[in-house]
Amino acid sequence: MSAGLHAMSVRAVKGVTPAKAKELETLGIDSVAKLLEYYPFRYEDYRIRDLTGVKDGEKVTIQGKLYSEPSVQMYGRSKSRMSCKVYADPLFITAVWFNRHFLKDRLKPGQEIVLTGKWDGRRQQLTVSESEFPGGSTSRSGTLQPVYSVTGAITQNWMRKTVQQGIAQFGDLVAEALPRPLVDKYGFMPRKQAIYRIHHPDDVEEGKQARRRLVYEELFFFQLKLHAFRAIQRKRADGVAHEFDNEDVRNFVRGLPFKLTDSQKKVIGEILHDLKEPYCMNRLLQGDVGAGKTVVAAAALFATVKAGCQGALMVPTEILAEQHKRSLERLYEPYGIVVGLLTGSLTDRQRRDVIASLHMGLIDVVVGTHALIQDDVLFRKLGLVVTDEQHRFGVNQRTVLRRKGMNPDVLTMTATPIPRTLAITAFGDLDVSTLRELPQGRKPIKTYAVGHDKLERVIGFIRGEVSAGRQAYVICPLIEESEKLDVQNALDVHAQLSHAFPEFRVGLLHGRMSTQEKDEVMRAFKENEVQVLVSTTVIEVGVDVPNATVMVIYDAVRFGLSQLHQLRGRVGRGEHQSHCILIADPKNETAKERLRVMTETNDGFEIARRDLELRGPGDFFGTKQSGLPEFKLADMMSDFDIMELARDDAAELVASPEFWTSAEMLPLREFLQREQIFDGERLD
Repeated sequence: MSAGLHAMSVRAVKGVTPAKAKELETLGIDSVAKLLEYYPFRYEDYRIRDLTGVKDGEKVTIQGKLYSEPSVQMYGRSKSRMSCKVYADPLFITAVWFNRHFLKDRLKPGQEIVLTGKWDGRRQQLTVSESEFPGGSTSRSGTLQPVYSVTGAITQNWMRKTVQQGIAQFGDLVAEALPRPLVDKYGFMPRKQAIYRIHHPDDVEEGKQARRRLVYEELFFFQLKLHAFRAIQRKRADGVAHEFDNEDVRNFVRGLPFKLTDSQKKVIGEILHDLKEPYCMNRLLQGDVGAGKTVVAAAALFATVKAGCQGALMVPTEILAEQHKRSLERLYEPYGIVVGLLTGSLTDRQRRDVIASLHMGLIDVVVGTHALIQDDVLFRKLGLVVTDEQHRFGVNQRTVLRRKGMNPDVLTMTATPIPRTLAITAFGDLDVSTLRELPQGRKPIKTYAVGHDKLERVIGFIRGEVSAGRQAYVICPLIEESEKLDVQNALDVHAQLSHAFPEFRVGLLHGRMSTQEKDEVMRAFKENEVQVLVSTTVIEVGVDVPNATVMVIYDAVRFGLSQLHQLRGRVGRGEHQSHCILIADPKNETAKERLRVMTETNDGFEIARRDLELRGPGDFFGTKQSGLPEFKLADMMSDFDIMELARDDAAELVASPEFWTSAEMLPLREFLQREQIFDGERLD
């Protein structure tokens, strides 16, 4: 779209009054360009068909001849049913209009008529939603009509008419956006034609071709930004080129009390390569629950310290920070590496001591929560930042921690496996490393789905496991009873289980408790002072209680697949067989499918893929934290093949010297300039 159309107010389109312009603004339309790029999400098919092969309940448009006078039945004050016979070759059918009796005088036997409505084959009846006489100036028959997302005072008909008017007035100003070689490579229709045809396709195939071209364009420009940004970052080479001996890291790995998986070895190799390069590493490490990401981070931090720099590991909660500190201290003890802890619950004296030690370089690796990003926390030489459970931190928090060093390398970790489809899209400016295997000795968690009528048996199973010395989690969707939702709540379940297990201690954990109260409950559970823990979903990802072997989830259909998998991953961390019991009475097919997937597989990547199919990308990541781009037209699942083409083309283009110098590529460089890709801030 030309820059001129982006600068031109939508008020320039005839028929757009100030009031309508305000309504359009609620849809994100404030310029002519945005109006023309407000694409339909489907089409109403008004192409005339015969009734042969039309299924019951299907919407269809037919042309026929009125055969009888219309008959009208009135009921109530203004409701009516009007019917007449119509000959629609080769059938005589009954056409029925509801509350359209004012049309009675216009319907004359022998007239040709076009009818759109729902077909009932058993009754040979068409319930008419729209009717018109052929040849009218506003006739829709024989066309595909666009259907837009509309709201408020904007009707479908008004939006169709306004978009059409916008194209009539300004369509000739639509400029080609793609380089000619790419248009020719894929045989795309010109952009001007694609904009017109996506709003007014002559047939389904033409609409598909217009959409394909515009989807590619949208994904190409998205990928162009990512690849150009990465190319500029690497050219600047303003990161830290760590100098360390690979043999030192090999000795560290050999000294671990367990054997690394092939995935862990491969990923550590990728990270070590990045650390030695002069540009900033920006790598995402994703792995299934329990895949051993912490050990990979430990190796990366070890190499950083050996290169004379400091490392920081930021985690979302204090209990997780303490757990990681203890783990790293055990691994680093033979090498004299000092690990510090910085959390909100330290005393003022403790906090001052840690900050001073960091500033003087007496602490090599610091583990902490949001406390790490306070203004007075300074490092002597920060070389690597690792953030665990990256989706739990806002973009600004991660950026502040980065700025505490001179362009340190960055490793972000997540235990929410992301399908390759989304990794390329959401994290296109990151290198993605993946841990697929689980460490040796991990037993698959046995998962069962049961109805609420089996609750007594579930309680009996918990009693058996706890009597054998094990522990159990019980997860509820709510803290307390809700008038709107008929679901189990943690307070009631805690009372119920406390009564059922008088010989055991039953703990309670929920989001309204203070951080200190939550930490106290989790410590008691970790030390087996609490045998059964009733909790809402605040139960922390990554908290390690190897003795817990039972995970019971009430009203499991209220959770997404990935969340169920994360919760299930709290057990299965020790030597004993673990079990996950999903309690639910699913009332729809999607809910049943979610439970079926959970009982069939423990593979987090497969679960993430199915979750994406069932819920879509927005819900997969959660609302505003997703980091996903909002495409106007492209769909990350169905258009993944186009995404891959666009990514490869953008990468090839950016890698060529001509891209940065030729006159032909000037519009693309100007686009990158407008998007501030040359300003040096990270895409995040």
